[in-house]
Order: sequence, then structure tokens, then C-alpha cells
Amino acid sequence: MVEAQSDTKPSDPEGEEESLSPPTPPKREAWLGASSLSQFQGCWLSEDFSKSAALVQAHFQPRPDDIILATYPKCGTTWLKALAFAITNRSHHPITCKNHPLLTHLPHDLVEDLEFPLRYLHHPVSELENLPSPRLLCTHLPLPLLPTSVSTIGCRIVYLCREPKDVLVSMWHYMNKVYRDCFTEFDRAFELFCEGVSLYGPIWDHYLGYWKQMTTEPNRVLFLKYDEMMADTGNHVKRLAEFFGGPVSVEEESSGIVQDIVKLCSFENLKKMPVSCSGVTNPIDGLAIENSVFFRTGKVRDWENHMTEEMAKKLDRIIEDKLGGCGLTF
Repeated sequence: MVEAQSDTKPSDPEGEEESLSPPTPPKREAWLGASSLSQFQGCWLSEDFSKSAALVQAHFQPRPDDIILATYPKCGTTWLKALAFAITNRSHHPITCKNHPLLTHLPHDLVEDLEFPLRYLHHPVSELENLPSPRLLCTHLPLPLLPTSVSTIGCRIVYLCREPKDVLVSMWHYMNKVYRDCFTEFDRAFELFCEGVSLYGPIWDHYLGYWKQMTTEPNRVLFLKYDEMMADTGNHVKRLAEFFGGPVSVEEESSGIVQDIVKLCSFENLKKMPVSCSGVTNPIDGLAIENSVFFRTGKVRDWENHMTEEMAKKLDRIIEDKLGGCGLTF
């Protein structure tokens, strides 16, 4: 008689430990550079940015009077930083003064980022505690990746979005300038973007998180569109000033301060600044990014110079479907 074989396997503590460990998140190719992207709480991030996001969640201590500028990458972040800095600091730094900080510093140097200090400046999130209140901060993190206390404590958030096709084109150009030795064809970048695979993507989830928060808390979240700001920057300056708690006074408006802010922070003006034309940012892992990389064209509908009609329609259909009739349109 042949003995039946038991289904019970010998105890293997090492194997049991391995089976209990969390599964490794799937990885996808990054557009450029050596690192791949993997999902961190539903968001595609590189390994370094995943660590930064986790540290922000664990250690960032928001304050009720914090103002957080939030954007998906390449949605006008540099411009928004400049406008926000000029508006909130106009009593300390008169807009027309010859030594205004925006004349000698990149906007990135004047508005601290939540997650980037860990990568750019190599200091912990706790050093944000040294900034005086009210703090003006910036992030590319989607809303679900921010500490929940950001919402419960009442921080104000300004979110700037942009036409997704223009975002794709701007991001592709930026990445090619930064990672010159690792070129990704535009067609391949387009397909990855359509799949939602891009740094901080999918873009539609990023947009939706802040859009939905705005619909429930319009007094705490200001949701702006890049195209509309470009078309009427003056009125948006006044909207921002009011949202920040320091509306433009009648006297200020009569003196032309709104137009002065628009001129100082215009893309064309920022781009021609000496600090923007030369020099580099703090190295990322030994990779120095030229300051000029942050300023390309800033044009609306630049996607028309890079996409076929078929590609544009495909991405439009995807965005429309993913936004699901929420009311956000482009």
C-alpha cells in the first residue's frame, strides 16, 4: 500500500516571514533617468520621492495659517510661486523696489517645498518648523498623500491646474533637458501619460483630489486654471490676495500695484532675469539643473506643435472619461 502524501509542508519560518511581507509594488519605466516609477499610495513616484512623501506624512506639522501652493508638475509652479510671494510680501518688499527678491532669486528659492528639501537641500522636514508664520509652502503631492491634519487644521490651499496636453509637452521637454543622456521618444511618453504613468500621476487623480476638496470647502481651497490666469492675470492677482487674507485695497489698486505684480511676475520678465539665465539649482544626487530649464515658453496650446490630431483626441477622451463629469473641463 502506498501512503498518501500529506499536504502539510514542513515549517519554514523564513518562508513564512517572506509570505507575510507586503508585496513589492509594480514598477514601470520612468520617462527619463535611471530610476523606475512605482506606486506609493496610488501615486506613481520614484523611490526617492516615495521616501520624501512618507517623511512628509510622518513629520510635517501644519499650522492653521499655512498657505500651501499645490500643483501637478509643469502646471505653472514657478509662476504661481512668484505671484504668491509678491502678493503676500508686498508690505515688506514693495513691488517696484530695485532690490526686490524676485529680481535676484528664483521663485523656487523663495517658497519652500514640502517634499523637495529632502532631495535638494538634504535637510529634514522638521526644519520647516524654523520658518516664521504665516508660512508659504509648495508641493506636488496629491491631496491624499498630504497629512490629514492639513485639512483638519484648516490650512489654505491654492491649486493650479493646466490643460493636460500642454502639461505632457512641457514635462517631456523639461525631462529631456534635465536627463540629457536618457532620451524617451515623445510617442512613448505620450502612451505612458495616457496610461497614467508619469511622476506624481495619474494626472486626473491629482486634479480630482483637489477639485473635489474645493467643491466641499471653497473657502479653504482655491482651484485655478493656468489658461484662465494667463488670459486675465490681474483679476487673479486680486483673487489670490483676497484668498491669502490681504485683499488689494482701493489705494493699492489706484497706485497700479496689480499691474506692477503682473509685470514683475510675468513669464517673460522672470525668464530674462540674470538668475534665470545662468547658474544651477542645488544638485539632485550630483545632477545640477540649470536655472534656465525652469523657463521654456509658458505658452497656452503649445501641444499643437507636438501632437497629431489623433493623439490630441485620444488624450481628450481619456481625461474626459477619468474626470467623470465632475464639472472640471478643459
